[in-house]
Amino acid sequence: MQEELKKIPGVDKLLNLSEIRKLETKYGKELITFSIRQVLKKLREQVQSGKKADKIEIILENIKIQISKIAEKSLKPMINATGIVLHTNLGRAPLGKEIMRELEPIICRYSNLEFNLKTGKRGQRNSHISNLIKFITKAEDAVVVNNNAAGVMLCLKTFAEGKEVIISRGELIEIGGSFRIPEIMAASGAKMVEVGATNRTRISDYEKAITPNTKMIFKAHKSNYFIGGFTEEVKITELSHLAKKHSLLFVYDLGSGLLRKPDGLPLEKEPDVRSSLEAGADIVTFSGDKLLGGPQSGLIVGRKKYISKIAKASMMRALRVGKMTIAALYSVISWYLKDETIKQNIPIFQMLNRDTKELERLAEKLSAEVESFNIKTKIIKSKAHCGGGTLPELIIDSFAVQIIPNKTDIKFAERVFNKLLKNEIPILGILREGNLLFDVLSIFEDDIPFIAESLNRVLP
Repeated sequence: MQEELKKIPGVDKLLNLSEIRKLETKYGKELITFSIRQVLKKLREQVQSGKKADKIEIILENIKIQISKIAEKSLKPMINATGIVLHTNLGRAPLGKEIMRELEPIICRYSNLEFNLKTGKRGQRNSHISNLIKFITKAEDAVVVNNNAAGVMLCLKTFAEGKEVIISRGELIEIGGSFRIPEIMAASGAKMVEVGATNRTRISDYEKAITPNTKMIFKAHKSNYFIGGFTEEVKITELSHLAKKHSLLFVYDLGSGLLRKPDGLPLEKEPDVRSSLEAGADIVTFSGDKLLGGPQSGLIVGRKKYISKIAKASMMRALRVGKMTIAALYSVISWYLKDETIKQNIPIFQMLNRDTKELERLAEKLSAEVESFNIKTKIIKSKAHCGGGTLPELIIDSFAVQIIPNKTDIKFAERVFNKLLKNEIPILGILREGNLLFDVLSIFEDDIPFIAESLNRVLP
């Protein structure tokens, strides 16, 4: 062991190597020294466990890997060729280039985030966006927090801490990342009271559960799944009447966040914020980065007396959003003023608005670009989805381009799939039944040449 330990080079010796000096010029001595020490520490532990010391080439490679873990960006732009428009793992709603043009002056300069230009005194950041949200949704008031889970938590804690909250068993949802209604209820200090069955809940189930300690009726939209067959669900109007009859607060966690329904898009079955408020919900909470098409955020809208109390809650400061979120959200919501700008400027609606002819044209263009590099392809019909915990029943007829290997190779699709993930701009395709596919529904047209070039680089 001692002989192997002697083979490990010292920090100073490594710092004097020409290859390390080049790295020091780029990253600075502190990071280089730290990375060398981390690698040598692991190497000593490796030798002490009975293994041999690494050669200098491997040590240098490990130092580079250690440096990259700290100095190289791991958050990268990606190309989504999965056919899932709101891909949760890919950041949900892409904001598009138009947003960046509007954000640039806010990001690069100072702003009046909390400065009232009329009075010359401190202002409220929520004031920059609340009037627009109120107009689009027809809510009396609105506030913005950092995500919908925060919005739900804030409502429960502000109004029902230590009190009972009634919810249907069929709505005890989980939306990824372990966001579960029962856990949010418990964390808020509210006592959850389940009523009905998984598939059927009646208005009488809610009414029977009301006690002197009941404070709220809570409804959650089943945005990422649906229950078919022998089912029954109480309408918003009925729950609103029941809540008013017993002087209770009625909160609707809409989640998916469709502000209103523009004409011509496949959204007929999806509830929207405006109609939910019109049906009688006191408060509606929803996400900003799902069907709204904006940045990660949570919006709380509804009756003024309740929203005002939420805005003054002690937790509000911990959950508030910054200037970039407010600016991006304002831009996206302003496009809801006209159906035309919703479809023109919001990427998710551009994609959902693509008809069969447009999707087939994109598939033909991608196929032609790829085949220009002598790579065989086949255009096939595909089934795409909205995704992101929205529209679970919506299956979109789309097209995908399949890459055909020149010879039989059972590992071909998986190998190319993984290589594309190592791109400077990674490309996420579909591995299905041993084939590699690229669904064009979720692809931006100007990414097509890059996809073809990337395939040409990674294929033998």
